[in-house]
Amino acid sequence: MSLFKARDWWSTVLGEKEEFDQGCLCVADVDNSGQDKIIVGSYMGYLRIFNPHPVKPGDEVQAEDLLLEVQLREPILQVEVGKFVSGTEGLHLAVLHCRRLCVYAVSETLGNVEHGNQYQIKLMYEHHLQRTACNMTYGPFGGVKGRDLICIQSMDGMLMLFEQESYAFGRFLPGFLLPGPLTYSSRTDSFITVSSSRQVESYKYQVLAFATDADGRQETVQQKLSSGKKLVVDWVLNIGEQALDICIVSFNQAVSSVFVLGERSLFCLKDNGQIRFMKKLDYSPSCFIPYCSVKEGTINTLVGNHSKMLYVYQDITLKWATQLPHVPVSVKVANLHFSWKFPGNGNCIAFMWMLLLFDFIFCLFVFVDPGSSETVVLSVFLKGNFPPSELEGNCVLSYDSVCSFTLGIPKFAQCKFKLPLRLVCFPAQPSKSANHKLTIDTNKPPISFLTIFPDFADPSEDDQANVLGFQFLTGSKITLLASKTSQRYRIQSDQLEDLWLITKELTLRLEEHFKKQNCKDFACTFSGSVPLQEYFELIDRHFELRLNAEKFQELLSERAIQFRAIERRLLTRFKDKTPAPLQHLDTLLEGTFREVIALADAAEENQANVFQAFTKLKSATHLVIMLIGLWQKLNADQVAIMEATFLPLAEDTQELGWEETVDSAISFLLRTCLSKSSKEQALSLSSQLSMPKDTSRLKKNISLFCDRLAKGGRLSLSTETPTQQATVVPGGCATIPESDLEERAVVPGSTAAFSHHKHLLQLRISKLKKSIFELNNFTVEKFCAT
Repeated sequence: MSLFKARDWWSTVLGEKEEFDQGCLCVADVDNSGQDKIIVGSYMGYLRIFNPHPVKPGDEVQAEDLLLEVQLREPILQVEVGKFVSGTEGLHLAVLHCRRLCVYAVSETLGNVEHGNQYQIKLMYEHHLQRTACNMTYGPFGGVKGRDLICIQSMDGMLMLFEQESYAFGRFLPGFLLPGPLTYSSRTDSFITVSSSRQVESYKYQVLAFATDADGRQETVQQKLSSGKKLVVDWVLNIGEQALDICIVSFNQAVSSVFVLGERSLFCLKDNGQIRFMKKLDYSPSCFIPYCSVKEGTINTLVGNHSKMLYVYQDITLKWATQLPHVPVSVKVANLHFSWKFPGNGNCIAFMWMLLLFDFIFCLFVFVDPGSSETVVLSVFLKGNFPPSELEGNCVLSYDSVCSFTLGIPKFAQCKFKLPLRLVCFPAQPSKSANHKLTIDTNKPPISFLTIFPDFADPSEDDQANVLGFQFLTGSKITLLASKTSQRYRIQSDQLEDLWLITKELTLRLEEHFKKQNCKDFACTFSGSVPLQEYFELIDRHFELRLNAEKFQELLSERAIQFRAIERRLLTRFKDKTPAPLQHLDTLLEGTFREVIALADAAEENQANVFQAFTKLKSATHLVIMLIGLWQKLNADQVAIMEATFLPLAEDTQELGWEETVDSAISFLLRTCLSKSSKEQALSLSSQLSMPKDTSRLKKNISLFCDRLAKGGRLSLSTETPTQQATVVPGGCATIPESDLEERAVVPGSTAAFSHHKHLLQLRISKLKKSIFELNNFTVEKFCAT
């Protein structure tokens, strides 16, 4: 996960539950006013044009930013802007539907009222397509001057070319099975696509225009609907994987290149199809865009992936990575001109990256007036029908000095914040019975809840001085009781994970209360049993959902293979000049399609359940760490080691899950600081982390971990073996004979292979001791290198 997160400069919500694809975003001067606009089309048929303006932090997007919104009643597959109307070199908007191509003129009418100017679109012409469209490209085909021609690729592999208002001709791609990305290279006057055989293919426009039918007979109207011209490929390159997108790059300081984004690789090709370079990607990309680099002879590329990350490459070198709030669908680069007042420097042009996400448009990076004070207002909403695992967060600010627009050094500042408990729960009636109960001991007399919980307790009710009820927004209830005769507090609830936030809030408020009274010896302890069995049930539930996710993935893969096989047979029969009976292949195709959709819906629901289970597991893990810390009176460094051990992942994935990561981390501690003999230190750890078959070894290692702590073991990152003292600590975990644990528990590992996890533990400790302000003197390259 990246240390950096993208900052919103401007964003807006696009409808409700609308869907978008790569071709649905375009940035161009569509109204010929001299300034770029953002054009977005959705599968719901909505066409929107935006002119973004900077707003003060916390303010909503101005209504004037939306220049035009119109519903075209048909799904919008792609939007492009070019010189599509004869007799003028003005830019017009081309909108591709499934069976129509429409070209519009966008115009502005000056308004006489406070609402501002009015924008309209006027249909210049349209083409009704005989075949279902997939995508399109445009350019000066054949070297024409002052106008752009349009080429549309159909779902059955026909390239349909339009010379503005008139249809020119159509040609079938040889050996076609499924449509791929399509683009046009004006330098070579060629169309470049990637076929279903995983080959990059280039077709010259002249060859395409002069190609003839194989039999040379005159076409009839019926033949135009069922057949097209055949053509010969110019060059072919086998890349060995399906392509997501193609882009032609031609800058003054860089060689003209063809960029191809594959499923696992990024290719850069020469005009003749030879590979300039390629970059293997260790993630699943979703979109990309090459753009001009400041270094001569190189090209920068933005690549977004399905893990909500955005990467910046200079050729094959990774220069930057940032975290995004959503999975990017399309990314564009534009120059938007705004006036920013800098002392002594006049106006400055802001350079931004724009990303189309599933529901939002985000514009990243902005230059702020030096010396100004800005207030950022954030809105926080509950995600899912379950309580969050924590209310703390970090706010990281990156900023540049005035001169750093070209050669400056970026600086960073960080602050921690805590959201109020009242944000996720509200007062409720206490409950007398509960399934889970915890007792926290203190060394001071109990404090009235009217004093430490003034935002929840009602002063008019005296019974709330010792009993207080909480109810989360999700419905679960927690009861807090203070003993009248002893120095104890009890927290109880029907769910183990719900105890965490209230227990944490109680200890924090008690510490703040006694700190205000200059009481330095206040301490909380825990002498009960750590609820490991209930904790293990949450682990099993989370692991079971991960196993279900694997099963859904396998079933989806099988049905997808079956679906493609049926598609191939149907396409072969449809393209045959003497069609054979379908033999119920269409029925089988429809049934398989329904199975794929049902499996996809089930997999999506299971993924939501995995996220919910992981959140509950994190809450329970926080609680177990806290109870063990109070039970064994661990210091801050030792608690930090436990947090790094039990909470190493901010996000749980199928490739790297919580169970295998925590199991390896605990095994490392059992082999080092918690080991009993040199025999245990000699055990090797596995070289790779993989999803286990079950959770039995993890649960045994957790039990053994607690048992070693109960017998005097102490957590440390030192490689020396500490001498364990045979001390007896009251309470703690349910006793398990250590001999049985050691016989059954396997401590896997290799010292070299697990050095990375040791580094993670050390990194978490160092973060507690050092401030992020030390990064101020680092350059971007040095910071990324570290």
